[in-house]
Amino acid sequence: MNAVTVRNLFLLGALGVAASASQAGNFRYAEDRAPGIVNPVFATTMSEARLNELVFEGLYTDSTELASEPLLAESATLAPTKKAMRIRLRDGVKWHDGTPFSAEDVVFTIQAMQDQATGSPEAGRVAWIESARAIDKSTLELTFVGQEYAPEDKLHFKIMPRHRFTDTALKRTDPFRNRPIGTGPWSVVGFNDDNSISLQRYREYWGEAAIDEMTMREVADKNFQSKLLLYESLEGLIRVLPRDLAMLQNDRKVELYPYQTNSWWYVGFNNRAGTFQDPKVREALSLMVDVPALLAPIGTGDPVSGPFVPSSPFYNHDVTPMSPDAAKAKALLTEAGFTHDGRTWSKDGRPLTLRLSTLKNLETAQDVVINLQTQLQNQGVQVNTEFLTRPEWKQRVWGESDYDLILSTWSFDRNEDIYEQFHSGGARNFVGYVNEDVDALLDKAREVADPQEKKLILREVHAKIAADHPMIFLWTLDSYAAMSTKVKNVVVHPFYFFTFARSWTIR
Repeated sequence: MNAVTVRNLFLLGALGVAASASQAGNFRYAEDRAPGIVNPVFATTMSEARLNELVFEGLYTDSTELASEPLLAESATLAPTKKAMRIRLRDGVKWHDGTPFSAEDVVFTIQAMQDQATGSPEAGRVAWIESARAIDKSTLELTFVGQEYAPEDKLHFKIMPRHRFTDTALKRTDPFRNRPIGTGPWSVVGFNDDNSISLQRYREYWGEAAIDEMTMREVADKNFQSKLLLYESLEGLIRVLPRDLAMLQNDRKVELYPYQTNSWWYVGFNNRAGTFQDPKVREALSLMVDVPALLAPIGTGDPVSGPFVPSSPFYNHDVTPMSPDAAKAKALLTEAGFTHDGRTWSKDGRPLTLRLSTLKNLETAQDVVINLQTQLQNQGVQVNTEFLTRPEWKQRVWGESDYDLILSTWSFDRNEDIYEQFHSGGARNFVGYVNEDVDALLDKAREVADPQEKKLILREVHAKIAADHPMIFLWTLDSYAAMSTKVKNVVVHPFYFFTFARSWTIR
């Protein structure tokens, strides 16, 4: 029996004991890595976004049909000019420490997200708001930079408690990061030694929630998560590995829930590096990649040709996904000054050698990396691979642009705002993509009021970005959540997952 098996059996036994001792109504779910911070202003990972959904609330939320409906807002009136909105807040809402929720909290949240000293990666969510003013404790007035026909669709960001901070310049290191309070159905009661996070139903919650406890467990071994569900040591898995689908589907104690995400995989070029500043090189490498062959071993999904998923209204279906074309790739690299000796591409006597970086905990990334490395090396491009921890990723990729290629994913909410990723001034544009026409179109898309006009603008953005090849657009995966059959009334939100968890029950 090897060390990994012994460790897994020990973990299974430990969680099994916890299962028998736990109270009824505890929903335990697994994350590959526990959130390092619980503060929606600084959310950068999906595990953080999912936990935030349990603890915090926005003025509006999604219905099960993914239409905006009031949450902390009770009603709203849009001015005839469509440049202002007056919002009446819900009565009887309290923060988890018992403090009444008020319009000042909303004003503070917007100002904190807009404060440059905060440096919020979510700042783009409030860039369209010119000012926010509390008329009284229950009434709020927003004015907008431009006309807004459906501002409620942009008012889903989470509201923060004004009384827990001294000013709008928030810091990631503030004690709030692991002592958060929200207005949501569950409150955080413990960051535990095993990296799990315990939540309890907030007894003074203004609405209804059926589950008494929620527990996030860190289980780094993705392959082992399914076994924990089968042995009833978990009640839910966020996403099932394709190889485990059949096993779980055949178990009578497990229910699978398919859901679609606004998420896509990509191979990003370091557009700041000399090699990749030449669009011929980027296009040539794109033509060397067989995307369906990369996808097949890890699951099913749809190839994408640009920065939106095929189900999006902004997806440009006139732009087709790239297909492998070795002859065209060879011609482009030759035009870019490279020579091929029958085995390897080189320029000025130096072989074309690239470093491919990805996150250690990116699901199924290892399979994709190995196959991608093989595809490129078979066509004369030498590829070295590295798997980075999240701190290394933030420092090397985000901070220092120290990479050649990256394999990663982007996930978007219902607004599918790609501004921060593809505008030259975007906070998340770490691939260094610059196109003045795209900048102008993205600026215009944020200002335009007519939904149809916005759709046409973003479809043009899709086409222009695809033509520039700042990255190799790969696919959007088909996703399945798995739940114990004890969990009832389950509806999974395609982005935040737990949006409708208030209606879930445990038998």
